[in-house]
Amino acid sequence: MKLTPRTPIAAVVGSLVLGLSSSPVRAAESQLDLKLIAEGMTAPIALVSVPDGSGRLLVADQAGVVHGLDRDGRRGDGLFLDVRSRMVALNAGMEERGISGFALHPKFRSNHRVYVVYNAPLRPGGTAGWDNTMRVSEFTTLGGDDSRANPDSERVVLEIDKPDLNHNSGRIAFGPDGYLYVTVGDGGAPNDVGVRGHAPEGNGQNLQTLLGKILRIDVDHGTPHGIPKDNPFADGKQGRPEIYAYGLRNPWGLSFDRGGGHGLVVSDVGQDRWEELNVIVKGGNYGWRAKEGFDAFDPNHPNDPPASVPRTGPDGKPFVDPVLAYRTARGAKATPGSFGVSITGGYVYRGKAIPRMVGKYVFGDWSSNMAFPDGRLLVATPTHDGTQWPVERLALKGNPDGKVKAYLWAMGEDEAGELYVLSNGANMVNGTRGKVHKLVAE
Repeated sequence: MKLTPRTPIAAVVGSLVLGLSSSPVRAAESQLDLKLIAEGMTAPIALVSVPDGSGRLLVADQAGVVHGLDRDGRRGDGLFLDVRSRMVALNAGMEERGISGFALHPKFRSNHRVYVVYNAPLRPGGTAGWDNTMRVSEFTTLGGDDSRANPDSERVVLEIDKPDLNHNSGRIAFGPDGYLYVTVGDGGAPNDVGVRGHAPEGNGQNLQTLLGKILRIDVDHGTPHGIPKDNPFADGKQGRPEIYAYGLRNPWGLSFDRGGGHGLVVSDVGQDRWEELNVIVKGGNYGWRAKEGFDAFDPNHPNDPPASVPRTGPDGKPFVDPVLAYRTARGAKATPGSFGVSITGGYVYRGKAIPRMVGKYVFGDWSSNMAFPDGRLLVATPTHDGTQWPVERLALKGNPDGKVKAYLWAMGEDEAGELYVLSNGANMVNGTRGKVHKLVAE
């Protein structure tokens, strides 16, 4: 299956709403359940599988550590990696900083390299008054023991200064081309507008900043990284050479379909009106801050979109529309047809345990509101003709509305293509209410 984004077309909200279903996948067709794998974590944010057939998993926790789990979910005697001493001090309440991404090198079995994204204190020489520096760092495992990373092996691959503490994004994954893809939020502050660190047109549309972008870098060449020759702005004349796509707000999920056309799917958290899902193409402009979902966006009146929807960005290139968008259940004009307050990206299912789900994109929403742990799982069906992806609630045993009874922090995928749900019982990065469940057939 080739995942094809819909290029800009005339679209109206009515046609979008009709494309969404508020009904769950019928239980008779989808007897799915969540099997508890591990608990007692803080805020699990990324899960990867050690590619050696052992069934071992590595789970990155936003609090600053990476846990190693055996195939039965048991944790080892120590941590795989601990970067807490290198991070900014995290707030006691809601927090987006910390570890935000984790990935193994495609040749991990031979080079033993792993990559972590975390928020460090503002680097020396960083812009005065800015909040932190987001790092993409490489570590190698300790000797021949792949159950531990060597804390002294850190090599900083990329640093991005952040004006504000939120909208970090920081999801990473290696593509089928062997390059590392990195999502970067717009820098924080509402509406991509701030007293510091926000361009007049918004960072998402400013090609001279890495904020609000999807980056593609070569971690195997260059110092500290190389630039793939076919990156859209590889020569650096019109934009930063690391940029692969732009016009994003706060991507909260990035994954490659391991089958079909290996499409790159990125979820993007909206401001107050729309949550959206995008299939990413090289050089694509996804609209933020000129657009939110299919609507125009006015940062001075975020809940009152202009009637005229722009079709091109400041650089004259056409915007790429989302393949799926739904109403956000917050803001002054929240309406029916919403699944929650913040989209959580997932994966196109390519496992073998649930045949009826193969080829469907499984994802979710963080919660039905900001104050209570009420996340839910969703499933979308990719289309072949450029029409919007139909989406439904994913029925679970005992929870036909797909509710996970916690904040849906993230999702993960193992070596076999099976999917995992990473949740947190608290709206904060402290405590021990973080859990990992596996999506299984009853």
